[in-house]
Amino acid sequence: MSSTSTAPPADSPAPAETETEAQRTRREGIEEHEARNLIVLALHQITLRIGWIFKTESVIMPAFLDIIAGAGWIRGILPTLNRLGQSVPPLIFADRMRHARVKSRVLMATSLSMAVPFLMLSVIWNSLEVKQQPWLPPLFLVLYLIFFSVTGLNQLAYGTVQGKLIQVQHRGRLMGVAGVVGSIAAVTAAWFMLKPWLGLPNGEGFTYVFAFNGIAFLIAGLIASTCREPADEHVEVPRRRLRDHVIRAWQVYRGDRTFRQAAHVAMLFITIMFLFPHFQWLGREKLGSSLQDLIYWVVAQNISVGVFSSLLGMVADRRGNRLAVRIAVFLTSLTPVVAILLASPLVEDGRRWFWLTFVLLGLVPVTMKTILNYTLELADETHHPRYLSTMTFCFAIPPLVFSAAFGSLIDLMPYQYPFLMVTGLIALGGLLTFRMAEPRHMSAEASTMVGD
Repeated sequence: MSSTSTAPPADSPAPAETETEAQRTRREGIEEHEARNLIVLALHQITLRIGWIFKTESVIMPAFLDIIAGAGWIRGILPTLNRLGQSVPPLIFADRMRHARVKSRVLMATSLSMAVPFLMLSVIWNSLEVKQQPWLPPLFLVLYLIFFSVTGLNQLAYGTVQGKLIQVQHRGRLMGVAGVVGSIAAVTAAWFMLKPWLGLPNGEGFTYVFAFNGIAFLIAGLIASTCREPADEHVEVPRRRLRDHVIRAWQVYRGDRTFRQAAHVAMLFITIMFLFPHFQWLGREKLGSSLQDLIYWVVAQNISVGVFSSLLGMVADRRGNRLAVRIAVFLTSLTPVVAILLASPLVEDGRRWFWLTFVLLGLVPVTMKTILNYTLELADETHHPRYLSTMTFCFAIPPLVFSAAFGSLIDLMPYQYPFLMVTGLIALGGLLTFRMAEPRHMSAEASTMVGD
């Protein structure tokens, strides 16, 4: 693998003179159904967004954990489990995803599986008369890890399906449409259902919140089953150990300079996850916000996702994903600073304006998708799962190593210090985007993985 390969640019069609009959038939089948598949994938993402708003990582999940546990170090475990689940399983599954004949079936199966942990939580929470149970926090964390393990596979499947069925110049449009419509639908559902549910005493409403999550993910799985996808040839999947998968990820990182530059940006950017569970804590503990205020933060964050998805999607389609990543990373670096200012005496009635913090947090999922779309352009279609799973693993490294420690810092020192540390790290990531290459301008220098 080399960033100076003379292979054709990633995502470009094979030259006509070298295209076999089978390849031509496959390409024509994909092109014929691209418009339909773009709609199906947009609907899938919209439905996931509707379910996701009822389990927002920066608001709903840490608030529920505070009810059943409460300590900062336990809250700090959430990003660790989040990234662990979304990194290791995709790394192991990348080969199977690559060789899956109909990749949208994996998208369907993982979407359906995402429903199971939340349906279980709904039943368990509804059955408890006394909500404070010593076994409940560990069980919640286990289910949380299971959910994000399946979610990691789901994101790998979605990226791979998108890479196969949607042309590179249309992926920003897909992200924008799914983001805007998904935000409108999610915010509407949250306002009319999440708001009254969060207002129920003693957290009783979480029964309905978790049930709604599960149902939305089930529907998303059914939508994914309607993709029109030509089957690939059957290939025997080689048996590999976890160590082999890690080695192959390391080969991608070490052997592709363009990928490595993007990975450094991703690892610095993702340090925002250190603070994800603590923003709602800051609002509730320092500004006296209530569970009812959570709905305004959730709405602000999800509207933001829609707006930024559309804007950054247009930038990505017209000017490339590199510029979109640069803008998003620099804006994200402002998030901890805004939170500190709004929680300080410098801002009168900071509680009223604390929702602005969550507007900037809406950049996080959009930026991650943009980085993954950038990653898709660094390799040809057959190597998309390996590149995507390796980038996802890079996303996971900082939270896995440091997130719990940051949770302890919140308990041990003034919160401003860890918040400002994260701002500095993300801003450094923004500066490193100037070292990233633009794949669409690489032509003969396109990055392509060599070997298997």
